[in-house]
Amino acid sequence: MGAALDAVGPVALDLGSGGGLPGLPLALAWPGTRWFLLDGSIRRAEFLSQSVTALGLDGRVTVVAERAELAGRGELRSTVDAVFARSFARPAVTAECASPFLRQQGLLVVAEPPGGQPDRWDDRGLAHLGMRLGSRLVEPTAVQLIVQVTPCPERFPRRVGVPSKRPLF
Repeated sequence: MGAALDAVGPVALDLGSGGGLPGLPLALAWPGTRWFLLDGSIRRAEFLSQSVTALGLDGRVTVVAERAELAGRGELRSTVDAVFARSFARPAVTAECASPFLRQQGLLVVAEPPGGQPDRWDDRGLAHLGMRLGSRLVEPTAVQLIVQVTPCPERFPRRVGVPSKRPLF
């Protein structure tokens, strides 16, 4: 991932952080980056907060215990340079939940299944969110980069649960 992500700016978000992967290791690897670890589960968020403190990352890593659909309408909207997603949801749901956080020209970085499936991402569906497909990396692990070309339209994200029930693509 290294060279492709040299342009990642000073603010990043781990979407559906769970146990802190990839957010915590990336926060340790990139000490100049401010991080938000987002997870809708209070229990997981408490674990993440304890981990942040144990790793001495309190000053630049913030845990947000909120659903992505709600947080994407809050103060983090259009403020993040890169959103990282690993096992968050299907592509359409991941894109819709990530797009509101990204500033223009920000990157969505999605860990892809082993072997990859290039047809998982729909250009037209991404365009509704102001996004377009970027590079696809396959070594050492498969990663899809998606660029936020224009600001995410205000109608996104839709209400909690709607992106999963009625995906854009």
